[in-house]
Amino acid sequence: MCLGIPGEVIELNTEQPDLAKVDVSGVRRSINIALLEEEDVRPGDWILIHVGFALSKIDEEEAQAALDFLKTIGQDYEDELDALRRSQIE
Repeated sequence: MCLGIPGEVIELNTEQPDLAKVDVSGVRRSINIALLEEEDVRPGDWILIHVGFALSKIDEEEAQAALDFLKTIGQDYEDELDALRRSQIE
């Protein structure tokens, strides 16, 4: 099962503006934010991530509700976090 997971933008990559460092449940990775070029993405913003790409910008309340739900589905959520831990976008 592939999930969209909320993550909080920690910092923007000034050398590669399509990348941002994002924290997803304690896992920090570079995420491609090119699909959000029309959005004003800044540190502290929440985004919905799927396979290393930000799909949309969401508010903190929506992010928390999604995280709460994802934690209830158990192994699929853990598998997605494991995949994120192993991934690396440079």
